[in-house]
Amino acid sequence: MFSIQSRLKLLFVVIVTLVLSISGSFTQYSLGKALEESNQRLRKGVITRLQISLPSALWDLDKSKVDSIVEAEMLPPEVVSIRVYDSSVGLFAGKVRAPDGKLVAVERAPEPGGQAVDAPLVFLEGGSASASIKPVSVGRVVINFSRAQIDQTLASELMRKVIDVLVLDLILVAALALSLRVVFEPLKQLRDGLFDLATRGSDDVEELPENRRDELGDVIRGFNQIQRRLKSTIGRIREAEDAARRSAQQTAQALQDLRQTQESLLQAERLASLGSLVAGVAHEINTPVGIALTSASVLKAATDELEVAVNGAGLKKSDILRYVETASESARLIMNNCYRAAHLIHSFKQIAVDQTSEARRPFGLHEYIEEIVSSLQPKLKKTPITLVLNCPEEIVLDSYPGAFAQVITNLTLNCVEHAFEVDTAGEIMISARLDGDVVELHVKDDGRGIAPEALDRIFDPFFTTRRGQGGTGLGLNIVYNLIVKQFIGTIAVSSTLGQGTHFTLRIPRVTPVDGAAETRAGAKAEDGANAETIPAGPGVQA
Repeated sequence: MFSIQSRLKLLFVVIVTLVLSISGSFTQYSLGKALEESNQRLRKGVITRLQISLPSALWDLDKSKVDSIVEAEMLPPEVVSIRVYDSSVGLFAGKVRAPDGKLVAVERAPEPGGQAVDAPLVFLEGGSASASIKPVSVGRVVINFSRAQIDQTLASELMRKVIDVLVLDLILVAALALSLRVVFEPLKQLRDGLFDLATRGSDDVEELPENRRDELGDVIRGFNQIQRRLKSTIGRIREAEDAARRSAQQTAQALQDLRQTQESLLQAERLASLGSLVAGVAHEINTPVGIALTSASVLKAATDELEVAVNGAGLKKSDILRYVETASESARLIMNNCYRAAHLIHSFKQIAVDQTSEARRPFGLHEYIEEIVSSLQPKLKKTPITLVLNCPEEIVLDSYPGAFAQVITNLTLNCVEHAFEVDTAGEIMISARLDGDVVELHVKDDGRGIAPEALDRIFDPFFTTRRGQGGTGLGLNIVYNLIVKQFIGTIAVSSTLGQGTHFTLRIPRVTPVDGAAETRAGAKAEDGANAETIPAGPGVQA
């Protein structure tokens, strides 16, 4: 990992190197320019002095003087050779600087290097006092100048600058390493503390020493304060988690108790509905049984009178005819009311067995709803409410008749109790149709309807608009649970105030197999299958 400390060192080294390089380049450029100007002045001076001093010596053909002048001008190391040419004899004299720095005659030296400058030599014939000065060209001088001294000076200066930069960089890196250590060592401790705090428990992390009295010391003290506060927060969180865990356990236990209570209330509601059915059927059976008993009593009295007349001597044809008429009417009344009682007992027995058993069996929808309606007649006949059934007879369900009876009973009684005012006439219509493999059942009334604010809550448990008037709020909740959970269907409700309520139920014609329901129903399946079937006789009313 390329740390901040390394990046800072590199940044400072780059900045210092760049600044020193720019400064050195400018210095190098200035030095080169100064050396070039000095070299130019040297060249001009040498050429000028040679053009002044050589013409007279060359005019006089004084070779020793020429050599002296040449040696004097070759004292600067930049001058590597001077060759003097006479206009008549050619090369006259000259010196060349040997590699060891000594001056040798031009005849014994190779061709010199460097930049050559060719300058003419002019002698002023007649002297300076003569009125007729005539310039005469006596020859020329060739001077070779070398740039080695300049290049060496520039190279040595460049080397010195490079060494300065390297030394300054080393000094800077060392100084930065010492100075940044003062800053980054506490930061490293702080980093390690943060890492430990993030990866280990806060209780296992020790606080950093607070012996510094600078800005980093303030940071460390702030870190320790945050750590202490974090430990306190974690402690409170743990306490809150423990409290939440205990609350969750208590809530789960309360929910379990609530579900058990709800199940108990649902069972009590179903048993109360069955008890009401028993009371109503018992009251309803009392009438045909009473009529049959009265008719039997009349028949027995007539039979006793006929027996007395037969045993005596006063038996007449009119007595026999009267007895026959009485016996025929009594037998008719007894038969009709016994059949009526038998039908009520059959319906009650079938409904009661279904409601106390979760056995599954096929049943005709129309016939079974008629039996349910018959069991509800004791409740319905006390009201001016008309119940209309519109259901095709060919629809057969393979389902749970007890649960279905509970659904129809609760929906019908809910309409009776809530849809109509007391002694107000109305109509409840139960209709059904087959939509593929789904049976669509409609239960609707023309009562007062349901308020919009209560429409979304009518299936909630314990919700009732008749609190304190006998309403438990479980009737429609039982219907919802049976339709959705046991029949795997749907139920919807729509209502308009003053125009009634419409329940729409959609359940599969063949209820999907529920292993749990089948298991619970197994113990009572035999009782439901052995339910006695008694055909309705003449005069029996639904």
